[in-house]
Amino acid sequence: MLLLQRAVVSEFRQACRLKSTPSKLCIRACSTNDSFQPQCPSLTFSGNNSSTRGWRVTGTLLGLGAVLAYYDYRCKAAQESPRIYTREEVRSHSSPETRIWVTLGSEVFDVTEFVDLHPGGPSKLMLAAGGPLEPFWALYAVHNQSHVREILAQYKIGELSPEDKVPSTLKTSDPYADDPIRHPALKVNSQRPFNAEPPSELLTENYITPNPIFFTRNHLPVPNLDPETYRLHVVGPPGGQSLSLSLDDLYQFPKHEITVTLQCAGNRRSEMTQFKEVRGLEWSTGAISTAHWAGARLCDVLAQAGHQLCETEAHVCFEGLDSDPTGTAYGASIPLARAMDPEAEVLLAYEMNGQPLPRDHGFPVRVVVPGVVGARHVKWLGKLSVEPEESYSHWQRRDYKGFSPSVDWDTVDFDSAPSIQELPVQSAITEPKDGETVESGEVTVKGYAWSGGGRAVIRVDVSLDGGLTWQVAELDEEEQRPRKAWAWRLWQLQAPVPAGKKELNIVCKAVDDSYNVQPDTVAPIWNLRGVLSNAWHRVHVHVHAAP
Repeated sequence: MLLLQRAVVSEFRQACRLKSTPSKLCIRACSTNDSFQPQCPSLTFSGNNSSTRGWRVTGTLLGLGAVLAYYDYRCKAAQESPRIYTREEVRSHSSPETRIWVTLGSEVFDVTEFVDLHPGGPSKLMLAAGGPLEPFWALYAVHNQSHVREILAQYKIGELSPEDKVPSTLKTSDPYADDPIRHPALKVNSQRPFNAEPPSELLTENYITPNPIFFTRNHLPVPNLDPETYRLHVVGPPGGQSLSLSLDDLYQFPKHEITVTLQCAGNRRSEMTQFKEVRGLEWSTGAISTAHWAGARLCDVLAQAGHQLCETEAHVCFEGLDSDPTGTAYGASIPLARAMDPEAEVLLAYEMNGQPLPRDHGFPVRVVVPGVVGARHVKWLGKLSVEPEESYSHWQRRDYKGFSPSVDWDTVDFDSAPSIQELPVQSAITEPKDGETVESGEVTVKGYAWSGGGRAVIRVDVSLDGGLTWQVAELDEEEQRPRKAWAWRLWQLQAPVPAGKKELNIVCKAVDDSYNVQPDTVAPIWNLRGVLSNAWHRVHVHVHAAP
């Protein structure tokens, strides 16, 4: 996140190599953390005048006004032993008011003055405020370069206490005590079970969502499964033979790869809550992500077990290996016709973005059902069977269903509504954020769009005046196959800010290839569970007046 051009850094180095003998005014721009092994020179200036000139040149070349502001402070700090800070102290510095500190390895940095200069935008650097940089740098390999570390080193203020340990808040008897470690950028909606979404400023940075920030929807504690002993139980048809498949057995099926967007039924539920209270997690726009999945096709596994299409209605029921204290496991189902259709490309996935599934996302095997609500993509899959009726799981029969706005918890009849399978057309704005201030002149609006059932997004309309006038956004160039458009389209619009405007009411709406379009308001689609929230997405921003 601290990337500047190599050319600028090169000029910076040359400006600092003054021909003189070292003096006591010596500022070291190199890391003291051996684990990172940076290749950084010392910045040494002789005499007060030369020293000041060197720092002014540095400030000019790098655009770092902070260099001059930090001059006296750094001179003193260089002559003293590094200050020692606890992680708690670092966490308390997470805003401009308290100053913004971050850590890398065992080192502590005050990057307050650099936030506005960050090439990726201030909001992305602020995600790490008060915490470690490593999880964010891991998302962007461009940071792992020596000149980036040299720049960061200018902001070093001390070291982490070697005795400082992150205290455990979980007891061993807690069923969630063995949950995996999560990325700190995730916006947590619940800890137990863990449910979290990526922040909007990271959500559409990449077409493929990096595994660490892929949205997480768990209903129960995350099981810790041994891949060596893992078995998938496939119930055979009447008179047939059941299968017990190891991971190696699944690897023997033809490997199928596909890019699929997963979306939770509750994505954007928070907007329904603003209209009228609902029950459910307060998802914003981030309960959606896209990954490249690989595994065995479900139709191939079912065929080997002896299953085939039948004239009567049938369903493939999935059961996970996650369970509550009573032993009740998560379950869901999809129609057999979809499961057996090779063109539907339903997977028993064991890879996510070229790696084994992360634990939070179903390791070692999960179901991936393209074009269908995330609730049917059962993780940690332990059993599948073909039944005459859909799964009797609570999450199939008593949840994830839509109702009229007139239905409340006193009158709801879950048996009267079908389970959600394919989702409606959806889009949302990820940049700028609601309440943000944008510059006058031109505004860039970014977001995502997706539709269920493989329906391709053919257009995204954007308005800067609340829907009075519209402009067509530019869609990304990812090819989408007819009726097999399993992944989202990222889009953006660059448009002039109308002269004299002090605020913009930005709106987006998507249209799919069946010409389905998003409703304009929440009111007619509100429902007591807050699912299927796909009204026009609205963002209100302020305009910074030109000087």
